[in-house]
Order: sequence, then C-alpha cells, then structure tokens
Amino acid sequence: MTLTGDISLAGHLAVLVGGLVAGTIDAIAGGGGLITVPALLAVGLPPHLALGTNKVQSTVGVATAMLRYRQGNLVRIRQWTRAIIFTALGAAGGAALIQRLSPGLLAWLIPGLLIVILVYTLLTPSLGEKERPERVKPAVLQPVAGTVLGFHDGFFGPGTGTFWAMTLVGLGGLDLRRATAATKVMNFTSNLVAAVLFVAAGQVVVTVAAVMIVGQVIGSMIGAHLVLQRPPRFIRWVLVFSVTATAARLLWKQFAS
Repeated sequence: MTLTGDISLAGHLAVLVGGLVAGTIDAIAGGGGLITVPALLAVGLPPHLALGTNKVQSTVGVATAMLRYRQGNLVRIRQWTRAIIFTALGAAGGAALIQRLSPGLLAWLIPGLLIVILVYTLLTPSLGEKERPERVKPAVLQPVAGTVLGFHDGFFGPGTGTFWAMTLVGLGGLDLRRATAATKVMNFTSNLVAAVLFVAAGQVVVTVAAVMIVGQVIGSMIGAHLVLQRPPRFIRWVLVFSVTATAARLLWKQFAS
C-alpha cells in the first residue's frame, strides 16, 4: 500500500471535492465513479492505484448512505441476506475473472443496456412512484440478481446501481425510494469484496483514500437526506442524469480507443 503516491496538497483538496460531489450523486442514483475515477487519474494516480483507491473510498461512502437509509426505515438489511451472500460470491468471481479476461464485450453491451433503461425511464413518468405487486419472489430474485449483478460489479462495474434499482422496481415491486436504499446494501457488499482484494494487493494510496472518504461521507449524508425528504420523481430525474452520463462516458471511451 502506498502512503501518499506523491500527490500534492492541491491534489488532495481536489479529490476531497470530488468525493463530496460523487457521494451526493451516488447516494441518490449511483454513478459516483464517473467523478471519482477521473478525479483520481487527473491528480496523477496510475490506473491500478486509482481503481483500488476508488473502491476503498466508495465502500465507505456507500456504507454511510446505507446506514442513513436504515435509520430512515427505507431498508431492513436482514431482508436482503440472500442478495448479500450471492452478491459477494458474484463480485468475488467477477474480480477474479477480470484478471484473466478482457471486459471488451461488456464495454459495448453495458452502454446499450443503459440507453434502453434511459428510454424506458423517460417514457414512464410514474416509474417507481409507488410500490406494486412483486413479479418475482425474493427467494428467486435475490440470488439470481445478486449473482449476476455482483459478478458485473466485480468484473466491469459501471451501471451496477442502475441495474439494481431497475430490477427492484420492475421485478421486486419496490418504489424508487426503497429500491434506491436497498441498492446500497448490495453496492456495499460488492464494493467491500473488491476493496479487500485491492488492499490485499497493495493498490491503495492511503492519504488520498482518507481525504476522499471525508468528502464521500459528507456527500452521502446529503444525498441520503435528499432521498428521504424528496418524492420518487426527484430520484427519477437524478437517475436520468446518471444513466445518460454513464452511457456517454462508456461510449466515448470506446470510440476514443
């Protein structure tokens, strides 16, 4: 593990602000990595250290939002035990496999799926405004979604929060506020698995992670507060922004390369 990574004071302040903004957006609709990873690369971290540092600080931010939603009675962690277990297994498998395979196919597939979600969200004004009867029982939905989306988060990552939210709204019958809260439980699980692997490999810059965690915690509290106070329609529009930005960034990276 690297202590400072030769990052200046100005660089540390920059990632503090990046963590604050990312934590706020991530707590509401996901997509915080769109801000944190480029910020870490911009201050001079090589890709492997940027990814490892990002997973550590993101884990703490997501945990903050998750606990705030739990305090606000939007999520009961014990109800998601199956999803937690299978998300952890999926994330471990994805993180192990990415060491051997290129995620090139997903780099094209994921933006396409996100664009489908974006169109569906825009064409469904009442999306997630109230709970509906579940289409798939939790005993089936949690293990299947946990394995698939946990694997995706460990192997590739972008869009995981969006896929979870849409799965829980569309198949689980949750409203968008409760789906957002539940999503943080699984995001925390897969992030923690990946963070442990990065720490074990020594691919974390300690001071940068610590500073960014401060911003993430503050931002996560702000974002969670907004979700608890605002109607689902507010989350929907932040989700539209997050999905659009994620798909655009992934496509830009592909075309640029």
